[in-house]
Amino acid sequence: MSNAASFFTENQKGRITQAITDAELNTSGEIRVHLENHCREDVLDRAAYLFDKLDMKKTEMRNAVLFYVAVKDRKFAILGDSGINSLVEENFWQEVKDILLTHFKNGDFTEGLEAGISKAGEKLKKHFPYQTDDMNELSNEITFE
Repeated sequence: MSNAASFFTENQKGRITQAITDAELNTSGEIRVHLENHCREDVLDRAAYLFDKLDMKKTEMRNAVLFYVAVKDRKFAILGDSGINSLVEENFWQEVKDILLTHFKNGDFTEGLEAGISKAGEKLKKHFPYQTDDMNELSNEITFE
């Protein structure tokens, strides 16, 4: 199995980045994807650490969402900041996780992330609609560790 940085082809990376860009077109929310090889702790704890390390808590409305994947350990988590978490239904992130899991089980990692990002973007759009003075607060590029 390839490592995190080469897990996706350039084309697949482009599709994921485009999914983030498309999802963010209609919202002031921010979405990031982070991949690494291994997660040697609780996956949510690791995602929370990276959320902080990637400065995702610094969005003005606290409406950032992180899709975290440890490719070799086959673990992933979706983490939203306090602004979005206070507004979504209790089971919303589980629904997004289930979308990813359905695709991931079939080896369709790109499609899974695209579908999950789209679903998160729809929810962000509902609660944090695009503002005319909105600026992209976080990079849409996939990050790796």
